[in-house]
Amino acid sequence: MEEEFIVGTVERITFYNEENGYSVLKIMPEKRISGISARDGTVTVVGTMPELGVGEEVKFIGSWIEDPKYGTQFRAEMVSPIVPTSIEGLKRYLGSGFVKGIGPRRAEMIVDHFGKKTLDVLNTQPERLREVPGIPASKVDALIEEWKNSIGARDAMIFLQTYGVTSLMAKRIYQTLGAGTIPRVKADPYILADEVMGIGFMRADQIAQRMGLAVNSPERLRAGLFYALNHLALDGHVCAPRHLLIKTAQELLGVDETSAITGILEREIRDENLHTEVISINRMLTECVYLPMYHRSERAVSEYLKRMVVMPSIILEKTSKLNWETFLSQLAKNNAVSLSPQQQGAVKLALTSKVSILTGGPGTGKTTTLRMVIHALEALECKYALASPTGRAAKRLAEATGREAQTIHRLFKFKPGEGYHINQDNPLQVDMLIIDEASMIDLLLFYGVLGGLSPTTHLMLVGDVDQLPSVGAGNVLNDIITASEKGKFPIAVTRLKTIFRQDKDSHIIVNAHRINQGDIPFLDNQSTDFYFFGEDDPVQCAELIVDIVQNRIPTKFGYDPLTDVQVIAPMYRGAAGVLALNKALQSALNGSHRKREKMIGGRTFRVGDKVMQTKNNYDFEVFNGDIGYIRDIDFDDNFMEISMDKRIIEYEFAMAEELIHAYCISTHRSQGSEYPVVVMPILTQHYMMLQRNLLYTAITRAKEIVVLVGMRQAVAMAVRNNKVAERFTGLLGRLIT
Repeated sequence: MEEEFIVGTVERITFYNEENGYSVLKIMPEKRISGISARDGTVTVVGTMPELGVGEEVKFIGSWIEDPKYGTQFRAEMVSPIVPTSIEGLKRYLGSGFVKGIGPRRAEMIVDHFGKKTLDVLNTQPERLREVPGIPASKVDALIEEWKNSIGARDAMIFLQTYGVTSLMAKRIYQTLGAGTIPRVKADPYILADEVMGIGFMRADQIAQRMGLAVNSPERLRAGLFYALNHLALDGHVCAPRHLLIKTAQELLGVDETSAITGILEREIRDENLHTEVISINRMLTECVYLPMYHRSERAVSEYLKRMVVMPSIILEKTSKLNWETFLSQLAKNNAVSLSPQQQGAVKLALTSKVSILTGGPGTGKTTTLRMVIHALEALECKYALASPTGRAAKRLAEATGREAQTIHRLFKFKPGEGYHINQDNPLQVDMLIIDEASMIDLLLFYGVLGGLSPTTHLMLVGDVDQLPSVGAGNVLNDIITASEKGKFPIAVTRLKTIFRQDKDSHIIVNAHRINQGDIPFLDNQSTDFYFFGEDDPVQCAELIVDIVQNRIPTKFGYDPLTDVQVIAPMYRGAAGVLALNKALQSALNGSHRKREKMIGGRTFRVGDKVMQTKNNYDFEVFNGDIGYIRDIDFDDNFMEISMDKRIIEYEFAMAEELIHAYCISTHRSQGSEYPVVVMPILTQHYMMLQRNLLYTAITRAKEIVVLVGMRQAVAMAVRNNKVAERFTGLLGRLIT
């Protein structure tokens, strides 16, 4: 059929896929369509489109199709939200959240007062908002100012939504690009991936394709190269061998343009937008390509470390004449602690080596050793600071040591757009920095740390190198340990192996070490803290997990299913994956639809929901991994009240993309945290993620109880799979040369 268009009001959203935007809508067209409209006058529209709302007026461009099951439908190729003219459309449009302070309720008040002239009045005489009954006088001036400031944003939003951008994302784009949004995006839509946080290449590419850019255009190929490098960084790679980069770009772009991509790559290297260097990978010299930030960071980290290890320090001066046997003996006595010879050695190494690492599994005495290092520093009257990569890890460190601990970002005064205010020109004023959960440190974060330390400062890294590596690019802790153990770099490494903390009826610690050593954990349910429930079917596994969390654990042990129990899943997909379990657990634990709720980005946020912050937000001082609970939803001012760490934070609806439901989280997101109870599905369908370090990391998050639900075969697969995915990084090579 020929391309046609239809204009109508969204009546019902039958289906919306938040990942790809595929939607099935019922709309009320401007005029009834003979032979197609249903009895109620609606027609069905399908296609990939931005998230639309009931009551929104939209123009769809596409063609009519005949579905063998559902009959005649309109398949939309282009979707253009239009400024509404109906009363209901005006209420929906005005209350969509694009103007701060105007939610659905205030929108209804305004439209009821001004009727179909609402937009004309607001555009030409916004001060007339004072006439609207029900709006507090104290709010009116702010609303008038917000409306005036939103005029350009509304134009940009309508333009962007034409190309499949959601209203919330359009708002973020406008906040970043400002008044030049429309001309800049028209000139090069890939600028969205370069400059707007949260918009990756895929979204920018969808917009570019809808704007008619060719799949092999130079703009797309260039953006694809950078996308490929960023895509590889998500897998932990700091750089990429040239051939792998070109192959990855071709696969991601869906093109076979080797010569064109190679030519663009050479130009970007020549213009120093990308960097190349020959590094050793698997003992072979390989030319690798770096994004500038990773190249700069890796070189600087190597140079900082090499300078640190040879510089003198106040601590070295104070300890040079110590009788170590007497000092350590008295230190242990004063603190009523018995230290093993290896722990004593670790304390001494921290004070006599400029850079030291303390690693070991659960129960091996890392925390006791760390406390003794702190006591030693205090006895010597040396200044120190404690830090961790995440807020939850910093809180645990403070609880374990009884001393103040901060996130690395807060300690080094990081500000978005400005960087670290503690830096080479203004270094941290301490004699030693101690960082816990060091396995989570990626290259860029480590660059920030070393850039803010004086070369005379001591650095002590504490962590479990057998856990999952950092989410960000790099293999920092492992590379430094390997460089030391090769005898090529003078860093002191202590691997604690003796298990001190282990009750006879406890299997969490013993099973963690069995897994780490390649042995199958005890799954006989003979302990008081480690349980296994067999279930082969993913759907029934998910149902059993819900029952365990909702009923069995609270009944048998008295734990609160929301605050004390954390479900951790290996994968996002599948019936027993993170996404499905979050929906099932939300329904079971917080399913009352009498509570206030708000649909944002295809997800329902409900009062009482357990949520997790997914990125550092320095304005609100909430950090990646922080868990909170929705306390209230305000539809007048468009925000959610979330209780996080005894604070109440107001999240505008636009900030909801920083949140995920946290009834179930991935293993990577659990790093640095501890929970009273951990419940984990483990099935053979998770085979892509069944690795020893993943299972080990998940069960070591539990303080008191672990419950595995699934298949013994899957447990065995994970334990046997100790092949850690290789990460392309040049740090090790730089340290040992």
